[in-house]
Amino acid sequence: MNMYKQISLCLPLLFCSQLSLADWIDDSVQAAEAHTIKLRQHIHQHPELGNMEFKTSELVQKELKSYGIEVRKGYAKTGVIGVLKGAKPGPVMALRADMDALPMEEKSSVPFASKAKGIYQGAETMVAHACGHDAHTAMLLGAAKALAANKDKIAGTVVFVFQPAEEGGADIDNFVQGDQVGARKMIADGALKNPKPEVIFGMHVMAGMPSGNIYYKDGAALNSADGIRVTLTGQQVHGSMPWMGRDSIVAAADIIQNIQTMVSRRADLSKGMGVVSIGQIQGGTSGNIIPEQVSMTGTIRSNHEDIRQSIFKNLPTMIDHTAQANDVKAKVEISPYAPVTTNDKTLTELMVPTLIQAAGEGKAHLLEHNQSASEDFAYYGQLMPSLFAFLGATPADQDMAKAAPNHNPNFIVDDATLKTGVESHVRFILDYPKVAEQVQANWKQKSKG
Repeated sequence: MNMYKQISLCLPLLFCSQLSLADWIDDSVQAAEAHTIKLRQHIHQHPELGNMEFKTSELVQKELKSYGIEVRKGYAKTGVIGVLKGAKPGPVMALRADMDALPMEEKSSVPFASKAKGIYQGAETMVAHACGHDAHTAMLLGAAKALAANKDKIAGTVVFVFQPAEEGGADIDNFVQGDQVGARKMIADGALKNPKPEVIFGMHVMAGMPSGNIYYKDGAALNSADGIRVTLTGQQVHGSMPWMGRDSIVAAADIIQNIQTMVSRRADLSKGMGVVSIGQIQGGTSGNIIPEQVSMTGTIRSNHEDIRQSIFKNLPTMIDHTAQANDVKAKVEISPYAPVTTNDKTLTELMVPTLIQAAGEGKAHLLEHNQSASEDFAYYGQLMPSLFAFLGATPADQDMAKAAPNHNPNFIVDDATLKTGVESHVRFILDYPKVAEQVQANWKQKSKG
């Protein structure tokens, strides 16, 4: 029998066994709701770009200290770690939120819409929380407040991870310095070493999903994401006599066409999917001059690590050979950003009752397919069992198909959904110790294999 079905059969017993917890959890989450919404609206109105979240970081530190939580800083420039020790012995568990905003203008009509500006890659830009990281930060603070007020009921230690620059750094070349920001930098700086968590949970608000509903999936939950940059060098010549030079424009066109066969003809699509897209081309100064150099940048996506690695291996060779066929030189650079975000199967299955209790009956949904976006949360999942779930952000009475998507200027998060996010985090911490032994046993067995 499928474990999800087994769990559903046991739910009545699980609900009964946890009725004693329900009252204080509901009361604590309810008590924190107004403050959580206030925090979220403040952060939304004052967004900061990746690696520049100084005021947001200060706010997080101030809030955690006011709850009586130990605060540590000095990770990934603006990252913050909070440590809360429960009154009972148990595992070390981590909850993660990202804090950065996007270099774009907000066009929503909410009264706390952003008017902020910032410096991105050396140029001034509008800044907006158009992905929902303001909600993530506020929800984790709300959960921290509730858990700290009830630490006598916690078995184990909670590590609150407030991470900067999930979308990349505003002050660095993300193509060549991506390992210097975000999750990778938090890990490299020792944010998860003392104490060392054995499990980590995260959530992401999503437009087009009804507010208060939770969506989950074991295995691949989000695609990998990696950058590609190609520089082609030919020989500049007058457009009327291309035989006198070497045409980097035609070479670029051939390469773009051939790139599409990397997935359709070279990837094992029985394992998953892959996409290679060129989104930017630069070259030339005039319509009658064939330029010496053309540069292209793009993105590589997949939901299976084998396909991702296959593209990494074969793409440079294909580009180089296509360039040689056009008698131009090619420089190919691939910049890893994030592997596939993979939810631990055992952890996900055993936490289904938790998700149902947090969202309510009929509001926790198993996804058939992974989401197409990507997340550097994936790096935490390489170190320990992880669960990354999705929280609906669109008011339930609206047409989900017409909701402005994440990263859209009109993207909004329904504040009513924050309560579900807070409760999910709280229940992750309360319920995980009951299944920790089984999760860790399966993780160790998988690691050996």
